[in-house]
Amino acid sequence: MRKMTAKTAGFVGLGLMGFPMAANLLGNGWEVTAWNRSAEALAELEKLGGKRSESVAGLRDQPVIIFMLPDLSYILDAAAPLLESWRSDAPLPGTTIIIMSSVSPAAVQEFGRTVHSVSGGNAVVVDAPVSGGTKGAQDGTLAIMVGAGEEDFQRSLPVLQSMGTTVRRMGNLGAGSLAKACNQLIVGTTTAALAEAAELAERSGMDASALFDVLAGGLAGSRVLEIVGPRLAAKDYAPTGPAKFMHKDLKFVLESAEAAGAAVPMAAAGVELYRELIDQGLGDQDLAVVRQAIANLSDSSVSPLNYVRKQP
Repeated sequence: MRKMTAKTAGFVGLGLMGFPMAANLLGNGWEVTAWNRSAEALAELEKLGGKRSESVAGLRDQPVIIFMLPDLSYILDAAAPLLESWRSDAPLPGTTIIIMSSVSPAAVQEFGRTVHSVSGGNAVVVDAPVSGGTKGAQDGTLAIMVGAGEEDFQRSLPVLQSMGTTVRRMGNLGAGSLAKACNQLIVGTTTAALAEAAELAERSGMDASALFDVLAGGLAGSRVLEIVGPRLAAKDYAPTGPAKFMHKDLKFVLESAEAAGAAVPMAAAGVELYRELIDQGLGDQDLAVVRQAIANLSDSSVSPLNYVRKQP
């Protein structure tokens, strides 16, 4: 099986998260060849010592190819030429595709079966979504949740540890994405609860920043409050990651819950709230903009006890 001793990797997707992750690989001694839809990010990566590929298929001989795109549909489109090249000329055994985006656990398992088939069993898929936001990506302190067999996990560990400080195998392919869905359930609903608290406090004459300061010293204190709380209090919605993706991620929770027979009432409410946020035209702003969505509902004619719309 192929080993990642040469520290060379392909990277697809140099967005808000992908660029600093690729930069950290370079900083940790990896040779990175990247593809990105826009040329500007590629030029910036080249300044750091990276290389560019003119196509995703041009990465076909890399021992590991990392994808950091918004969703699996984007990954399928980008990877199509790569997989087609493997149909006629299989890659070396142990070639690894690492999906670091937030994707459907069931869909990434299906993608893994497709990759196994078209590569003649020589390539595998590892799902390794991340948590920690753009700051974690920049600092190299991401938490990385991995779905892979033990051998595939160990082979992927060096490259993952160059981007994160907490790297944990959660189970086989798809388990990483399920862990990320659980993470998003907590982050999405906690952010919404903090946004509600901020709106309730300020509409009652209380300072939201003072409220969050005292909450941080008690049981309500959390990393979500620490990181997102200041943006909620300041109504700072400059994007560190588009809020619209939370709707997608919470739908993965519902999908997984249906398969497992688990009740997830908070996730169901969250899906409706973030759908409302998107419908208000706020989806491209930061996750903290859920406060504005709630404020808009507060100013509407909707009863305070019936804010959440029922989806057909």
